[in-house]
Amino acid sequence: MQGKIQGELVRVGKEKFPREAGVSIPDALLQQAQVFQEKAQTVVWLAQGNQAVGLLGIADPIKDTTREAIKALHDLGIKVIMCTGDNRKTAEAVARELGIDEVRAEVMPQDKHDIVKQFKQQGAVVAMAGDGINDAPALAAADVGVAMGTGTDVAIESAGITLVKGDLMGIAKAFHLSRAVMRNIRQNLFFAFIYNALGIPVAAGVLYPLIRLLLNPMIAGAAMSFSSVSVVGNALRLRKTRL
Repeated sequence: MQGKIQGELVRVGKEKFPREAGVSIPDALLQQAQVFQEKAQTVVWLAQGNQAVGLLGIADPIKDTTREAIKALHDLGIKVIMCTGDNRKTAEAVARELGIDEVRAEVMPQDKHDIVKQFKQQGAVVAMAGDGINDAPALAAADVGVAMGTGTDVAIESAGITLVKGDLMGIAKAFHLSRAVMRNIRQNLFFAFIYNALGIPVAAGVLYPLIRLLLNPMIAGAAMSFSSVSVVGNALRLRKTRL
């Protein structure tokens, strides 16, 4: 942003903003900015007229559960990529601390959307997590959009999943739950078809020429009921899934 204070133009933003305006940045400030970035702090520059006069190092604290969430995603075989508008040194410092696989830094909002499309074109199934207005296009473009409940309304509307607490562990839990659901569905399909696969040929008389066996309607009805009970009982096991 920029504005005038007592008639003099003042600019506040990342380094690219004052540089493109032709602002001179002293070496001492550049060295201090590097110190901040190596500590995983985002640097915000302050320029007065044509001279940079100060900077701020802003730290966004990492939640205690984030490292555990990244590890859980790795255990599931998921590659974790961080896309951020922050300076590359800051982003890489955070990535090293958390064990993130790949970093895309200094990206604009449109770049996030393009990165999602790029991975999808390569055949990857992409889940995107975000909380801001700028994340909404990428959330909508991903196979699965995950919004933080603590974020903006447009991000929540664009996503398929909303984490009420904004905790990344919720992503790992969602993957665990979705895999358990799909496994349960396949089991239920087996229960639904096995009784028919065994009962219909017998009812059609396949065994009658050999052993004079036909399927009593009462047995057929019991088998169908047991099939339904098996499916419902198996589905209820999801309540005990450990996330």
